[in-house]
Amino acid sequence: MKTVTVLGSTGSIGRSTADLLAAHRDRYRVLALVANTNAEILAAQAKHLGAELAVCSDPSMNRTLQDALAGTGIRVACGEQAVLEAARLGADWTMAAITGIAGLAPTLAAAERGGAIALANKEAVVSAGDVMLRAVRDAGATLLPVDSEHNAIFQSLAGSPRDSLEKIILTASGGPFRLASMEEMAGATPEMALKHPVWSMGAKISIDSATLFNKGLEVIEAARLFALDPRQIEVLVHPQSIIHGMVCYKDGSVLAQMGAPDMRIPIAHTLAWPERIKTHSPRLDLATIGRLEFLAPDEIRFPALRIAREALREGGGAPTIMNAANEIAVAAFLNRRIGFLQIASVVEATLDQLGPRPADSLPLVVALDAEARRIAGQHVQTCSQRAEETGPSSPFLTASSLSTVRADTF
Repeated sequence: MKTVTVLGSTGSIGRSTADLLAAHRDRYRVLALVANTNAEILAAQAKHLGAELAVCSDPSMNRTLQDALAGTGIRVACGEQAVLEAARLGADWTMAAITGIAGLAPTLAAAERGGAIALANKEAVVSAGDVMLRAVRDAGATLLPVDSEHNAIFQSLAGSPRDSLEKIILTASGGPFRLASMEEMAGATPEMALKHPVWSMGAKISIDSATLFNKGLEVIEAARLFALDPRQIEVLVHPQSIIHGMVCYKDGSVLAQMGAPDMRIPIAHTLAWPERIKTHSPRLDLATIGRLEFLAPDEIRFPALRIAREALREGGGAPTIMNAANEIAVAAFLNRRIGFLQIASVVEATLDQLGPRPADSLPLVVALDAEARRIAGQHVQTCSQRAEETGPSSPFLTASSLSTVRADTF
């Protein structure tokens, strides 16, 4: 039986992983499940899957988790150190699904023990790419991409010689504002931005999909995971979200991975790799779908892709800064402190202010991440003050005011 640890078991990726583990109990033994504060859900998962250890990163959840698992024989631990210890148990397969920079240290801890790392936390490669890839290489670990796009590329490469590859294509749904004008996006509310037309995801990734920062992060991740020149990575808007990624070969062949927009499919692929297991995901009915559309992304209305490519070209700590500033800006938008279009403005202003920085060790990454969050927070505060000055009837910047944001706000 393959031993498994799930870091971030109560999030959307973690729950889908738990569903697959429950459906294939004869193949997997769960060493540990790790969550943040959802002690009740974590306890239910641990009992259902027969986990050996349940961990909450929030120490205040210790009593709740202890009570929920009393008499089950399942060990309980809480706190950041307990999370790292769970990650270091040496599971054959570890799902790295703790979102944001909080998932960096546990993912690194798992990688340093070897085994297969199913990478759903893209920040680990975006913010600390050099550190993460070095740890994987030194430990002889295997990175298996869980993002539907990178998993599609991984499947479409299928062991082909690297010199046969010409480029890859990542697809994007376009999010809820694919057809929206700048004026409409300027007045967008969090509720509007969270209504993804295809995928059901958490709040942070839903907003990233709406801005296309999610795709920008994926461009950086793809460059590092597959050792590609940035010019070999193309992005196409594909509203149906049926083709998740394509690999273009130098002989003119294009291999595409298709599937229903269900994260259980790429998770199952990494869980069983190099074999495959059955899922209950919807099967494609191409006759019903009828047609597949592809469009070039509009980097004027969605500058996130341009910002991400510039950060990738600059290298060093630029992706770390971009990721941290984006997290701060998204949180501010969700809390109605800034407008939708200001998310990209805050990120770009933070990058401009901090400039080139190194990020080739974990302490440097952590310090740079903290500094970027501080600077981004200052820009958010400035934006918020501007919004208050315009009055309650105009809580967000309009498209016509974007030029003054860059000129005199930052």
